[in-house]
Amino acid sequence: MTDLSPFSAHSGESFARLLTAAFLGGAVGLERELKHRPAGLRTNLFICFGSALFTILSDRLAGPEVADRTRIAAQIVTGIGFIGAGTILHEKGAVSGLTSAATIFVVAGIGMAAGGGLYGTAVVATVLVVAALLMLGQVERRFNLKPLAVAYQIISSECDSSDRLLAAVNGVLEGLALTMQTVSMTLSEGHCRLQFTVDGYQSQQTQLSHRLKALPQVSTLAATAEREID
Repeated sequence: MTDLSPFSAHSGESFARLLTAAFLGGAVGLERELKHRPAGLRTNLFICFGSALFTILSDRLAGPEVADRTRIAAQIVTGIGFIGAGTILHEKGAVSGLTSAATIFVVAGIGMAAGGGLYGTAVVATVLVVAALLMLGQVERRFNLKPLAVAYQIISSECDSSDRLLAAVNGVLEGLALTMQTVSMTLSEGHCRLQFTVDGYQSQQTQLSHRLKALPQVSTLAATAEREID
């Protein structure tokens, strides 16, 4: 009969596995949290901890007489798939959150390794994941491989027709294969204020700023980088 008492001989090993999973998941989550990603410190910590817990339960609840001791753990991948899908956002043809979804998938694997007692595998995997997130992100920025979301604000004194300003801005965007998002237009004291965001690579954003400034309808242009697209 399986010993499920809280102070059994297996309890110390189980606690060590859970603590390892929480620490490793938190290490990956901290990097995500510092970059303000949707799946941050708590999310990755809980996913890693939960995967380790289910892996331990899958083994302990089965008992020695059950041949299939991984039945519960096998469902972790399915559950993580739903969580990962929830972090991927689709907006006007743009896709974001793929890196966060992939990170969640790997963190679940780290938790399963820790829950199975494969400490070395879990630690090495965590180091590789954190190193990849840090170093590859810098490489992407260095070689203009990382798209950015930039917020633009245009002030125009020519407000006889807001459609004319929008048409001019859209013409510039179409020339760079870009589109406006979250557009808002306000009129006050004879001035038009157009605000919108654009997703694109750094080189595209630089060209866009120069071309928008050259428009005769634009009196003032302000551009603020909001975030990197994950």
